[in-house]
Amino acid sequence: MKLMVFIAATILSFLPASHHTTSPSEMIGAWTAKEGNTSFTLVFEDGYFSFACFDIPGKKFIRTYGGSFTASDGALNFKLEFDSEEKETVGTTKKMTARMDGKILLLDTGNGIRKWTRIDDGKNTLAGNWRITGRMRDGQMDVIPLRARKTVKLLSGTRFQWVAINTETKEFFGTGGGTYTFLNGKYTEHIDFFSRDSSRVGASLSFDGSISDKVWTHKGASSKGDPIHEEWTREN
Repeated sequence: MKLMVFIAATILSFLPASHHTTSPSEMIGAWTAKEGNTSFTLVFEDGYFSFACFDIPGKKFIRTYGGSFTASDGALNFKLEFDSEEKETVGTTKKMTARMDGKILLLDTGNGIRKWTRIDDGKNTLAGNWRITGRMRDGQMDVIPLRARKTVKLLSGTRFQWVAINTETKEFFGTGGGTYTFLNGKYTEHIDFFSRDSSRVGASLSFDGSISDKVWTHKGASSKGDPIHEEWTREN
């Protein structure tokens, strides 16, 4: 299935003249659309975006892609860093028309328009684009340098998604996402999709979390019970 099919699967309407073009600030945050049991989410933060498609009742991950983006004069431009289904799209640049109709975002790929409803406005202490830069091993924090193979986590005001990728080989290794809260030093995730293990859908995980400058530290246990102590650095 081609890259744009998920966004433009249903032709809903044409853009009337009253709709206004979007600015980058209007895009920031999380958006959702649905078709039956299939959920679609879009998250825009720190010049980065992720698209995910999944079925929560069926505990099924379907697809994700994402990368950098810019928005101006009604045009949304994005360069893909990962695609779980078509690796040949990685590194390509796409463009679509973006319009606002009240609180509804209309995205037009040229094949049709999908209506997206805002989930949140991207405001949260943790909202942003993060890359894992350290992991505790044998009592010492191992530094993970910037390289082609990386794990990033994009958070809006209420939603999160991590992806493990290699931008040089265009490989996709896995992803997971859902909703989160960060209150009183506790970071809690509720999993809506997980590409590697569907049995984790519906689970909640809590971690001790803190932020110092651009570094986010969290400690706890994975869904398998393994200890986790990681550092994530905000990417701009």
